[in-house]
Amino acid sequence: MKEISDVTMADIGGNFHGGLLDMISNSGAMVQFVLLLLLFFSIISWAIILTKYRIIRKTKKENDMFIEAYMGSTKMSDVFPESRKFKYSAVAEVFRAGYVELGKISKTKRESLAAEEVTGEGSPIEMRGFDNVERALNRACGSETTKLESALGFLATTGSISPFIGLFGTVWGIMNAFRGIGARGSATLAVVAPGISEALIATAAGLAAAIPAVIFYNYYLRHIRTITIEMDNFASEFLNIVERRYLK
Repeated sequence: MKEISDVTMADIGGNFHGGLLDMISNSGAMVQFVLLLLLFFSIISWAIILTKYRIIRKTKKENDMFIEAYMGSTKMSDVFPESRKFKYSAVAEVFRAGYVELGKISKTKRESLAAEEVTGEGSPIEMRGFDNVERALNRACGSETTKLESALGFLATTGSISPFIGLFGTVWGIMNAFRGIGARGSATLAVVAPGISEALIATAAGLAAAIPAVIFYNYYLRHIRTITIEMDNFASEFLNIVERRYLK
């Protein structure tokens, strides 16, 4: 019994002497394909994670800078050229959309003053203009939210399907293990270990791809919701100012 154990352990040591890389290289074609697929998902996910970190950090920083400049000014006409400096600021983009629409309405209002004196029907034009500003602000908020959320769907997909892809590799490795048992007519550890090792590698790779994707997806989604609320609050404040000063 001792001799059998020594031989078995020696065989295993010979087969897996090179460690993890040798186990991967000696695995079956299907398991290698699963590992390559998971590696692809993992690389793309980390690229998105790092890119989003930089974008969201700059967006939050420039939002604070723009709001500070906005609160420190008394005229929107002074804020507009200043807002162009903040390329990553979602709030600045909302302001620009509202200001441009407000400029169009002011121009239309000036052009219609003569007709307004004759007909006395200026109110419908003003209310229509207010609705146009509101729609422009809502479009800008939606557009900026969509840009911030872009590519997050890939993280969600990776977090959802990577464990199942790894599970597929696990099932395939176990199938190979049982096939090895049937071919050799014995269930020694030396026969079972290669297939089981493939299964464990595929499972670990699936989890390694899924866990960071899920963590950072939730992390970024929380920050994007905060930015979205900030945009909505600014849009409401902008509409209040427009209603008080421009659309009397």
